[in-house]
This record gives sequence, C-alpha cells and structure tokens, in this order.
Amino acid sequence: MRQEGALPIGVLASGRGTNLQAIIDAIRAGRLKASIRVVVSNNPEAYALERARNWGIPVEVIPDKGFSSREDYDREVVKVLKDRGVELVVLAGFMRILSPYFVRSFPMRIMNIHPALLPSFPGLKVQKKAIDYGVKFSGCTVHFVDEGVDTGPIIIQAVVPVYDDDTEETLAERILREEHRIYPQAIQLFAEGRLVVEGRRVLVKDYPRAEERSMVNPPVTIDGE
Repeated sequence: MRQEGALPIGVLASGRGTNLQAIIDAIRAGRLKASIRVVVSNNPEAYALERARNWGIPVEVIPDKGFSSREDYDREVVKVLKDRGVELVVLAGFMRILSPYFVRSFPMRIMNIHPALLPSFPGLKVQKKAIDYGVKFSGCTVHFVDEGVDTGPIIIQAVVPVYDDDTEETLAERILREEHRIYPQAIQLFAEGRLVVEGRRVLVKDYPRAEERSMVNPPVTIDGE
C-alpha cells in the first residue's frame, strides 16, 4: 500500500488490528497520506496480519521466543523497520514494552494509542480502572513513545462519558470508536510536519483552536450563574 510522496510507516500489532484497519481505511479514503511498508507482529495468530494480507501489505512475524533479552528482540524488529524505510512507527495494540534501544532508534517517531485520558490510568485494564475509580469521563490518547510506560508527550485526545451502567466492554467499545477517528488524524499531522515537541507539550502548527465548550456528565439540569 504505497502512495507517491506518502509518509512511510510501519505498524506493530499483536491482536485484532482494528486500529490498523482504521489506518488502512483512512489511506484508501484519501484522508491520510501514508504508506504502510510493513506490519510486524509478535503473535503469528494475530488477526492484524490477515487484515494486512487482505490489502497486499507486507507482514513480518517475529515471535517472542528465542531471544536472550528484550533488546535483542527489539534489534530484530528495528532492523526490519529500517530495511523497509519506515520513518514513523505506529503501535496498534502491540503487547510489548519497547526497550530504550528501540525508542532511541526512532526518537519522537513512535506513536501509541492508549484507551484512557493520560496521564490518568496508564498500563492495562484501564476501562476497569476508570469505572472503579468513578470518573465521569474517559477517552483515548495518542502520544509519542518515550522510555517510560504511557508517559510520552500527548498529541491528541478524545473524550467520552462514563455512564453508571457501563461495563468494561461497553466503555471500551465507546472509546474504540474514538480511537479509530483520532489515530489516523495524529499520523496525518505528523506527515504534514505540523507536530512540534517542546518538553512535554506537542504543539500543532497552523491548526484551528478547538471550539470552546464544556462537557458535563451527568448533565446539568439547573442553570447557574
């Protein structure tokens, strides 16, 4: 899946690959000027591989076993990505923590999407954490990857309400719809050269200010001053 002048990306996935599919759909619709050079997985059974093959995208399966260290594994993955000419690495449900070697090989050129409003609820099982904590809003975050876990500079976020009758599954489904919207947008902003990292902040050049409005959950039914 190549376009003239498109940003060459590599996608890493371990599971269903729904965000990979959202990226493919955005490319096909002309909303994202990127070229997926390779999809890499540590899981030979990942459905993301089937999604890639359906569109003629090269795949590489690199199982976890057989490597003496996390860095040795990452060296193999980095070699595959660099051999394919990848300029931006996109994590789409890749169930491994990247080593410092990997992160330093693509500084501020690795993106991840996390199903919570970072810096709240990093790690796993975040929908359950959000419900158990009692927050009224959750969402998803696209961020650059640094050497921490879910600690990199934030690029874009989407917010969804958390309802009293939500389960992990219903909240995850609501968040996933937003993931599919914002991940291609973040990649497109990178492709356009519009992301500037200043410390912890990611500034977006020449982008309109978001409409000023509040979200309240549960809704306010008595107007105040």
